This record gives sequence, C-alpha cells and structure tokens, in this order.
Amino acid sequence: MFKKYIQKRLEKYVRKYFLKHPDVKLVVVAGSVGKTSTKMAIATVLSTRFRVRLHEGNHNTGVSAPLAILGIEYPGNIKSVGAWLSVFRAAKKRINDPTDVDVIVQELGIDRVGDMAKFGAYLQPDIAVVSAITPEHMEYFSNIETVAREELSVANFSKLAIINRDDIEGRFADFLTNPAIDTYGSTAAAEYRLEIGEFLLWQGYKGRLFAPEFQAPVPADIHVVGEHSLRPVMAAMAVGVKLGMAVEDVITGVGQIKPVPGRMHLLRGMQGSTIIDDSYNSSPAAAEAALQTLYSIDAPQRIAILGSMNELGATSADEHKALGTLCDPNLLAWVITIGEEAEKYLAPAAKVRGCQVKSFRSALEAGAFAHSVLDDDAVVLVKGSQGDIYAEEAIKVFLHDTEDDTQLVRQSPEWLATKQRFFESFSK
Repeated sequence: MFKKYIQKRLEKYVRKYFLKHPDVKLVVVAGSVGKTSTKMAIATVLSTRFRVRLHEGNHNTGVSAPLAILGIEYPGNIKSVGAWLSVFRAAKKRINDPTDVDVIVQELGIDRVGDMAKFGAYLQPDIAVVSAITPEHMEYFSNIETVAREELSVANFSKLAIINRDDIEGRFADFLTNPAIDTYGSTAAAEYRLEIGEFLLWQGYKGRLFAPEFQAPVPADIHVVGEHSLRPVMAAMAVGVKLGMAVEDVITGVGQIKPVPGRMHLLRGMQGSTIIDDSYNSSPAAAEAALQTLYSIDAPQRIAILGSMNELGATSADEHKALGTLCDPNLLAWVITIGEEAEKYLAPAAKVRGCQVKSFRSALEAGAFAHSVLDDDAVVLVKGSQGDIYAEEAIKVFLHDTEDDTQLVRQSPEWLATKQRFFESFSK
C-alpha cells in the first residue's frame, strides 16, 4: 500500500509538471533491449541544441521513472517517510520553479503485462521510440506476441512513435493503433537510416545518413562498434529531425555519440588485445548481435566470454542452446562461459559445433582463464546478464590499465560489496 501511494503521488506531480510547463517535450524510450544506449544517443544529439534532462542510469520503473522525469534523486532509504516527504517537497518546487529544460528523455521499463498502461495513465509523450522486440522477462510473458503487444502499446498513447524497423517484426504492426509512425534502422527498409561506407575498429563507421527531410544523403562519422549499435544512433537522428533540429546540429550530435559503458564499449587489454565490453546485461538477440560483431573483426585470435542470460523462464534452455550453436569454431579460439545456465546448455551446444569450451561459475575464474590463453592482439567479447553473473569482473583480470576499472559497469561501493559477497559464496 505504501509503495502504491508513493507511485500515485509521484504520477500526480508529473502530470502537474507538464501542465505547468507545456513547452517541455517528452521523449520516451521503450523496448526489450537497447533502451539505455538509445536514450543516451538521443540525449547526446538533442544536447547540441536543447537543454536536456535524463537520468544516466536505468531508472525506468513505476516509482523511479517519475523521479527521473522530474530530475529528483531516488531516496536512499525507500522505507523512510521523511525521505519521501523530502521528495514530495522537491517535486512541488520543480513544478513551481521556472522551466529549466526543453526536452526530457526517459526510458520506460516493463516486467509484466499491464506495466506500460500504467505509464500511459499519466504520460502523453511527444515522441516514443521503440528499440526492439525480443524475448524478455519470459517468466511473466507467455510468448513474444505478448511482449510485442506490451512494448508497442507505448506508441498508442504517444503523439508520434519512431520504431526500429530492423529489430521489430512487421507482423507486430497489427498492435499499433496510432497512425503517426516512422521507422529507423541500419537497412534500406527504414526511413531514417545509415548507408555504411567503411568501418575501422577504434574509429567506427563512415557512411551517409538518409532522412525524408534531407534534400540529399549527408556524410557522417559514427563512433560505435557493431551494426546493431548503429540503430540507437539512427533513432537519435530521427528524434532530432522530428524536433526541428538543423541538419548541421544533428550531424554534430551524431558525431559525439559514444558507447555507453558495458554496452559494446571498447577497452584495451593486456598483450595488445582489444576488449569488447558488453557486460551490462544479456539477452538472446543482444548476445547474437555481439557475437556477430566479434566475427566481423579481423584478429589473430577471438575469444567469447558468454555469461548466462537471466529472466528467460521456460525458454532458457532453448535460448542458451541456440546461442551455443552460433559459436563457430572457425572464428573462435575459445568459448568461455560463466554461470549455471550457460554451462548446462550453451557450453554443450558450442562443443558439438567443435569449439574449445571452458566453463566457470565465477567471472573471476573466467577472466583468469582468458588471461592464461590470451594471444597478442586478440579480440575478446565479454557478454553476460547482471544478476549472479557480473561478467565485468572477468575483464578486470586482463585489462591493460587498472585505472580503466572505472569504465566498467557496477563499480559503486554498494555494487562492489554485493559482488564481493557473491564471489565469496563460492568458497564456502
């Protein structure tokens, strides 16, 4: 009851905020994967012209999203009545203060059927971006159609929706009732897209941007890794154009986009190796895309460190087997797994393909083994879910510079303490 009261109170403040500040635009990002990268890319582009508010973390739940929209910190003690009274005072002040932003960029996360409708009860976004429809939280969603219906419902209570054409199947268009729909992506099927020219590992992509509003394709340099990493950039371009930005400002913003830590972020490893740090989280579609990116990079040795993918419910065994089947012995020197599900299902499938496979319960052990087999100039992909995997800790073992620890995800004192307790549990 207390949480429900807090949530309803915060939603009321958000409604009042937008009534008091009608010129502030709201851009929301939904989807199974890629929300944070898309949100950050959009904010980067918009910041070249607008005052932008966003929370750099993933405050996207029923309680945390209103706080992020209002720019109020989440209280340290969520059970403290005094802390919430302070939040309410801050919310009232935010409503009554002069407008301090032009655009708010907010991600919306769902866990169960009906979650998106709760956002729609108090939000009417100017633009909704839907990043992808892939299996997620499958212990609560019965099938992919249910996921699609839930995620795409954000389009129906928004003024305009911009949909990822590459990672959302066309058949799901039946769930859309809003006729104001545009598409983005990295293929010719999308209205807002990139035609790829060349790619260099540490420089990124050169190519040409296409948009219905452009009189001609526009050259651009995009500093990300992996074709799937281009899609958030295209979403950002589309949002910028739709909000009236000049082409020059859009291109400037696109050139400033960089990978978010833990999401296809390049780091330098020992022995001249390159680490593709995609350790923030993992899902079947994201893991496959990361693996395909690894295959596309010319290197004397490629290693894939793949952690278990959480929250797959009854589909977990099949999805891990499918990822293991994608492991190619002709392109990988080693497949190193972290976690029980990866060991039970992914590892055997990769072995059947002919891969050299080593499995570990702990990311620390996986990192130590990777270090032991690392060749000069290798490229190592690190991918894994958050809970009880913490693949970022494997990276620490073979980073070239220990100061780069700060570029890894989940490095706050609270997270480090949580991980220490988790790793210590293996020795008990």
